[in-house]
Amino acid sequence: MLSFVKSLANDQDGATAIEYGLIAGLIAVAIITAVTLVGTDLSALFNGIAGKVANATPAS
Repeated sequence: MLSFVKSLANDQDGATAIEYGLIAGLIAVAIITAVTLVGTDLSALFNGIAGKVANATPAS
């Protein structure tokens, strides 16, 4: 039983998996934040273009 507890204490596989999980989670948060910011900027850009098109006078 003591050797089993020692082997669990020295096992690094679980720690590595947790580290990879945390890294993947942080990358996901960064991607979501970037997409949200870019989406907001694009929405404002397209709304500005739509406003200019709506106010444009037709060519005669």
